[in-house]
Amino acid sequence: MITAIVLIQADIHQIPETAQAVADIPGVEEVYSCAGDVDLIAKVRVRDHEQIATVVTGKINRLPGVVKSATHIAFRSYSSSDVEGGFSIGEN
Repeated sequence: MITAIVLIQADIHQIPETAQAVADIPGVEEVYSCAGDVDLIAKVRVRDHEQIATVVTGKINRLPGVVKSATHIAFRSYSSSDVEGGFSIGEN
């Protein structure tokens, strides 16, 4: 599976509706409303790169309320236990 993180700038008057519309798209696992440089962050999980294009450019970017997006493809994922384990090598 391929994971992509999509940072979305949305029309300020349509953030809740836009977030729900993004969440309803197949391939979108989670959508977060957040403060900062972007309004929404979507986690997309699909089988191949072509599906990322379908989900992001074909669906998310065409939604009313989406002003701009930036997509970041994940190479690896780490959990807190993975990170802690890496620092404890050689410890007894």
